[in-house]
Amino acid sequence: MLPLDAKIESILFYKGEPVAIKELASLLKETTEDIVAAVDVLRNRLTGTGLALIENENDIGLFTSPEASVLIDEMRKDELSKELSKASLETLSIILYGTNVTRGDIDYIRGVNSSFIVRNLLVRGLIERKEHPSDARKNIFIPSLALLAYMGVREVTDLPDYEVTRKSLEASKEIIHEEA
Repeated sequence: MLPLDAKIESILFYKGEPVAIKELASLLKETTEDIVAAVDVLRNRLTGTGLALIENENDIGLFTSPEASVLIDEMRKDELSKELSKASLETLSIILYGTNVTRGDIDYIRGVNSSFIVRNLLVRGLIERKEHPSDARKNIFIPSLALLAYMGVREVTDLPDYEVTRKSLEASKEIIHEEA
């Protein structure tokens, strides 16, 4: 059985974005005090590694350590200068043709964790993160205005085969929500 700090580390790695302490407590069926104590253990365990916990009052996330920032910046610059990968284009298509697409939706449709790809698209300014209209705990991803301008369309409905592709994606999302 995994210790609580390892469970928290797993959740933060999987989510790829900050998670509220209360959400961790709910997911793990623990008290917030136990979560805070386990986060302290995890923070200490990560000292001197390439990972660090970044926190604000309510949220905590697993990120690369500040000491690795020069290395990560070099990699990011190199990555941003490259063409978009097939996985990035696939993710971008899901966001362009979908409505209220969450990272969970993207992961399900693609069949893999898409955290890094979504983050890369955000850094490139191709997509934007917005609060989910019906669930403030979730984010949705939408195409940026810069992307639409680059593609030469005024709005997503001007994309080729928009209605057919959107309906196919919506059917996929319905399957996701039925299985949940």
